[in-house]
Amino acid sequence: MKRLLPFLLIGISTICYGQKTVQFADSIRQSFHIPEISYAVIDSKSTLEIAALGRHSVDLPDTATLNDRFHIGSNTKAMTAFIIVKYVEKGKLQWTTKFFDVFPEWKAKSKTEYENITLQDLLSHRAGIQPFQGEGDPQIPDFKGTNQQKREQFCQFVLTLEPVFPDEQNPFIYSNAGYTLATLMVEKVTGKSWEQLVEKVFNKDLKLDVKFSWPENQLHKDTWGHIYENDKLSPVPSSTDYHLNYTEPAGDLNIKLKDYIRFIQLNLQGLQGRDNYLKAGTYNFIHRGMENYSLGWFNIYENGKELSTHSGTAGTYYTLVHIDRLTYKAYIIFTNSFNNDTQQGVRLLMRKLKENYCN
Repeated sequence: MKRLLPFLLIGISTICYGQKTVQFADSIRQSFHIPEISYAVIDSKSTLEIAALGRHSVDLPDTATLNDRFHIGSNTKAMTAFIIVKYVEKGKLQWTTKFFDVFPEWKAKSKTEYENITLQDLLSHRAGIQPFQGEGDPQIPDFKGTNQQKREQFCQFVLTLEPVFPDEQNPFIYSNAGYTLATLMVEKVTGKSWEQLVEKVFNKDLKLDVKFSWPENQLHKDTWGHIYENDKLSPVPSSTDYHLNYTEPAGDLNIKLKDYIRFIQLNLQGLQGRDNYLKAGTYNFIHRGMENYSLGWFNIYENGKELSTHSGTAGTYYTLVHIDRLTYKAYIIFTNSFNNDTQQGVRLLMRKLKENYCN
């Protein structure tokens, strides 16, 4: 019995943390007018705490469940990078592969400043590609064809624009368009579209349930994203005409929290030195390979801590992920709204989760 006592105390402590955090999280949700919050604290093997709180929409009575789907915005970048990394391991590409090694026919009509950009440059936002984050973007022509064809036309257009290169004050230039260029490289060498690669890697190989664009909320009950207009949150139906201007690989996947946990656990296992779908050394490079921003993750060293972090939004959902690379724990928060209140509430909840599990 004495041997069991420490484990019993750990279990009781975890339950108490969980109960207090649920109360705190729901108070945050209500105070900051967030329709739904789902969150989890995990390590590489297990889920330490998980909850789904609130409602699918401010206008509907149906309540949150752990089967709800969330649009993850720019947290898609880590998943797109993950796909590309797999094909680097297979030898289809190298980190030093230049974009124009794969698309030599595009070189003549592109700015000479892009001549030597590499796959690694694109995934770490060091290729000088225009950001394409919405406000202030260059006017984009109306491209035609399949999603893949439109992304190719978009990238040909992007490469004619003036570059915005990093400097001492800005060590990288965060670019959604850069992730589309990197995606074109893997599409070319595999003969598969990004959509097909998502299906193969995440849904077929890893048995996750990853889908594109906003969660479907018209045919069955699921989350509605919310935009902030006229000083209030308004739910957005999934039938709304919406696209990310050809930067889908940078931010247009949706997923259930439980499936996203499994993706993050693969990363935690790799950081602990264990091979899984990718090699352990590959995970180390993904997270630590470049300063400030590595491959789909902000690479942060501060106050004796070492973190991989990222947030994501396309204006209707907001997600935030922190991976503690020293304690091998991760903290995940999904919401179905986006404004200043949402961001503040999520920051407070993230702080609370990390305080509870910092040891």
